[in-house]
Amino acid sequence: WNVLLSFSGLVALIQLLFLPFFPESPPYLLLQKGDKAGCLKAMKQLWGEGNYHTEFEDLMKEKAVTKGTKIMSVLEVLREPSVYPQLITMLLVLLSLQLCGLKIFQTANLRESIIPYVSLGVSISELISVIFCSSIIDRFGRRILLCGGYLLMALILVLLETSLLLSDQFLWMRYCSVVLIFLFIIAYGIGP
Repeated sequence: WNVLLSFSGLVALIQLLFLPFFPESPPYLLLQKGDKAGCLKAMKQLWGEGNYHTEFEDLMKEKAVTKGTKIMSVLEVLREPSVYPQLITMLLVLLSLQLCGLKIFQTANLRESIIPYVSLGVSISELISVIFCSSIIDRFGRRILLCGGYLLMALILVLLETSLLLSDQFLWMRYCSVVLIFLFIIAYGIGP
């Protein structure tokens, strides 16, 4: 465990060392800072030499649309009553993930020697969901991913409950439960 934990610290250190050499995001430079020249420079730095007039115009249109919109801090967002249903839903899902993980592994009667590998598999599932979601979000949109993610999570939870109920009768259902947990994490990462 100490090697695995130190590895994530090593990756964070590498990111801290190299992050100052990367340019800011072009939308951030234009929309937040109002720096047109910096935006174009960042586009060239990120995407190479070329004509980015179309992308720049799209950002300018977005800036015009959001001109009257006030950028809110995290505390202001938390005080906004219109986001309470979304916040409550997210908190319930996160709490259920945190509270049910250990119980599921205990219910599945997994051997103690397997649990570190299962934990590693959970982390890999989170990584897969982040990579997959970031590659498809522009194609499908957030609404479809949210609805699809919640539907997949509901289906996976029904299958997981079934596999946990049958794990005493069929030994292989224990491992099916673990796979379903990985799928649940991937569905959660893709959607909500």
